[in-house]
Amino acid sequence: MRIATWNVNSLKARLERVEGWLAQASPDVLLMQETKLSDDAAPTMPFRMAGYELVHHGEGRWNGVAIASRVGVEDVVTNFGLGPVRPGAAADDEPAHEARMVAATCGGIRVVSIYAPNGRALATPFYAAKLDWFARLRRWLEASAEPDRPLVVGGDFNVAPADVDVYDPADFVGTTHTSAPERAAFQALLDWGLVDAYRIHHPEPGRYTWWDYRAGNFHKGLGMRIDHLLATRQVMERCLAAEIDRDARKGKLPSDHAPLYIDLR
Repeated sequence: MRIATWNVNSLKARLERVEGWLAQASPDVLLMQETKLSDDAAPTMPFRMAGYELVHHGEGRWNGVAIASRVGVEDVVTNFGLGPVRPGAAADDEPAHEARMVAATCGGIRVVSIYAPNGRALATPFYAAKLDWFARLRRWLEASAEPDRPLVVGGDFNVAPADVDVYDPADFVGTTHTSAPERAAFQALLDWGLVDAYRIHHPEPGRYTWWDYRAGNFHKGLGMRIDHLLATRQVMERCLAAEIDRDARKGKLPSDHAPLYIDLR
């Protein structure tokens, strides 16, 4: 079983690339973020034709998360069960009521697709809202999941958990994504009972999932590892491999993120 996550940075703009990647990589479950679509505009039919059921939780121009599964979809929950999103809200404006979380059970595994707030800058309301959002995620896990059950939380966390996850730690001093409180929020998820699946298989540096479009950063290797698949130990006992598909970041009109996937026996 292959479970993948990918911030597609507009599912409408990247649909052809996503369809191609589904055909090539053949994931059983694909978690997507930053779809930037309303639910009415979600491309259900193209996914169905590719053999996938699509669950989408969106608000239009901003945010948006989805799960595409060819192994069934059950027990869908959106937005931590808080109710509808606020259409038209600016990104990071009110993350507790934005389309940033969808969960479902697929092939016997509970999967959660998340798109964490960016935070923008330290000591701003947006940064505080990001930390509050992570605290909400942790509380939701405590109330709705069990660490001894099969669970995968994947997506764009907008956090590089350690210095090894950025090309040069000195360049990120005083910025978001690498600050101590953000890393503590990420660690709190691990303390609850999740494991960073990619790091178990790849402890080496220089492994990234995001590269800025500007200045040829991808080709220069100036990236960050901010997309993650966190799994409970029951899932990790089945985990044979974890990979980042850098090739999907190449070519015409790529997302600025690369897909990340794990393979389970």
